[in-house]
Formats: sequence, structure tokens, C-alpha cells
Amino acid sequence: MLVPIADATADTCGGKAGTLGALVRAGLPVPPGVVVPLAAYRAATRDLDVVRLAATRGSAAARRAVTAAPPPPELPGLLASALAALGDPAVAVRSSATSEDTAEASAAGQHDSLLGIRGAPAVTDAVRACWASLWSERATVYRRGSGTGTPEMAVIVQRLLDARASGVMFTSAPADTGATVIEASWGLGASVVEGRVTPDTYRVGVRNTVTRSVADKRTRLDRRGNRIVARAVAAGDRNRPALDDATAVRLARLGRDVATLLGGAQDIEWALVDDRIWLLQARPVTAAPPVASGPAAATEPLTGTPGSRGTATGPARIVRGPDDFGRVRPGDILVCRFTDPAWTPLLRIVAGVVTETGGALSHAAIVAREQGIPAVLGVPGSMDRIPDGLPVTVDGSAGVVRS
Repeated sequence: MLVPIADATADTCGGKAGTLGALVRAGLPVPPGVVVPLAAYRAATRDLDVVRLAATRGSAAARRAVTAAPPPPELPGLLASALAALGDPAVAVRSSATSEDTAEASAAGQHDSLLGIRGAPAVTDAVRACWASLWSERATVYRRGSGTGTPEMAVIVQRLLDARASGVMFTSAPADTGATVIEASWGLGASVVEGRVTPDTYRVGVRNTVTRSVADKRTRLDRRGNRIVARAVAAGDRNRPALDDATAVRLARLGRDVATLLGGAQDIEWALVDDRIWLLQARPVTAAPPVASGPAAATEPLTGTPGSRGTATGPARIVRGPDDFGRVRPGDILVCRFTDPAWTPLLRIVAGVVTETGGALSHAAIVAREQGIPAVLGVPGSMDRIPDGLPVTVDGSAGVVRS
């Protein structure tokens, strides 16, 4: 039932695992692991008619039914054997749905990933959680907006890397001469992809010229035993570059290799362990981030990272958490610290987004670009400096916000 990552293909193991399999077969560095294929999800949900259940009773009912469905009886034993072959490490358990990581829709952050899981019983439960996340409200709303078809879920189980630094890079297409854009911060990459930290940004040109903007990186995520913990970055490291220029160049070269192999511009998650680069994910770039067009004019605008092109004006709505969701109305400008994937339904109705942390390659920025709404990321103090309810203009191309 389990498939080694090296043998994974999209038709048996979903898009994310299929791409990792292609990278392994090309000799590129991918952490070892296995895939619980689409067939296991089909076996677990065979008697549920989960698509009809979601259509008639809603996504919450579908998610509960999948959560309660027992896995195939042989799965825990197979996982135990696979984990033993890896040395019983802590692992990352990640979704690989048929409806994600495509050229039309990334589904960035819409399904669950669980980190630091150890032991076959816990990994089995994590696999079931990934299956159930296919029917979360955020994933259902995202699919409705992106037009993807009936979904199924495979699950990747990989050794979790205790990274010194991690992040995301966007490559250009193989025939283009555009720069590779890299975002990096300390520790595990979830802090970058989820927008919990404003990362360093590097632009590496085709001649390996490097320009960088170093951010004030105040928090990091690391594994402690079987837990993922957030902690403060040491004062001396906050404004120290997460990467030196030579490593940024090595990353960009590896990214160009991936783009050539896969035939298009790629959105790549990576990790740096000691001095070795590992590839954690690659998918097509669905919408490239904007590049700031120059200095903004006038009236002391707030400035941040251009995240999604366009300009929008509307009432600012300060959202500190789910308790504030009910206050958000169509046409509002969402102002928040960062956007959790569970906030995807809000991105379907707001006119623009402003966050206090995060970068242009975070999940929030990717989804904003796919939705066609302007976004400015990493605007320090914006929740306190922008008056709730008053008009605000977001220029996602220039990276400025004006009240």
C-alpha cells in the first residue's frame, strides 16, 4: 500500500508527492520517506459517499465522517515498518491532494500539514487528519473559487529536518532571464510560508548577482522532541542575514535545475541543514509576485512588501482572530497580523489585505494573487496605525497603504 517517494507519480500519489518523486528520480535532494497513496483514501472512504455528503449536509459533516472513518487495517503496520526503516525519526505528515499544486491552483495552505510526529499510531492519526482536511471549510471554499474537480488525498510521510534556516523561492521559467526570488528565516519554514515572520528577501540574477533586504526576524519555529515550538530569535541574530550570498546563489542554481526539469517557473520550499540544501516541495507558480515600481508619493504612507498587484479602497477591518470574522463585510480591507489558512473564506470577500508580518511568497500572498486582490505584507504596526472602519487604500503593486 505504501509507495516510496522515489516511485511516486501524480496519478497514484497526488500532485505534491508526484513532483517530489520526479525530483528524486532526477537525483535532486529530497528528504526520505513514503507516500500513503490515493488508493488508501479511497479504501477508507469507500462507503461514505463523501462528495454527496458535503453537497447535502456541508463540509463540516463531510470532515467529521472522514475523521471517524477507520483506516485500512494494514496501514498502521505498514507505517511502523516504514518508520523503522527510516530510523524511527520525527516526521512531517503532509497532504498531496489531486486538487493542489497544479498550474491553475496551488491550494497553498488549504490542507493540513503536521510536523514532529513520531510513532506509527500518531502517524496513522496524522494521515487521517490530512484526509479530513480535504473537507475543511477553507479547502471547500478554495475549490469552489478555483474550479477544481472532485478531490482525493494522498499523504506524504517524510523525515522532518531540523533546519538552521528555511524558506521559499520563486524561480523564473527556464527560458526567461528573470531573477530568482528567495525568502528566508531561521528555523523551520512554516514561519515563512504561514507569514508568521517577515523574512529576508534575496534576488539572484541569471549572472548570480545578489541583492538582499534583511528583515528583523523576531521569532522562529523549531522541533523540541515531538513538539514544534515558537521561540524568540536571539537579539544578535534578528537582523543577521539568514543566508550568505554564496548560499543564495546555490539555492537559485538548484531552483533553476528544478524549473528546467519541470518545465516552468516553480514555487519551491527548501531547508538548510548544516550546509546542505534540501527540497521540500515544488509546484508551478500560479501568479508571480509584483516588484515594487518605485517610491510612493506623498502623505506618509505605510510601506511593506508588495504581495499582490492592484489597488483597492475600502473600510479597514482589523481582525485579531476568528472572533472578528463576523465583522468582515464584502469590500473591506482586511488588516491583520498574518493570515492563517483557515481565513481563506475571508479572502473571497475582502477587497484587499494588509498584514504586519510575512513576505510575498507566503501562503496569504499566493492566495491573494490567485483571487486577484491587492495585498501588502510585512507592514509593522499596521493594526494599531490603521483606524478600524475608516477608508484605507492598498496599493499591492507598490507595497504602500494610505489612510
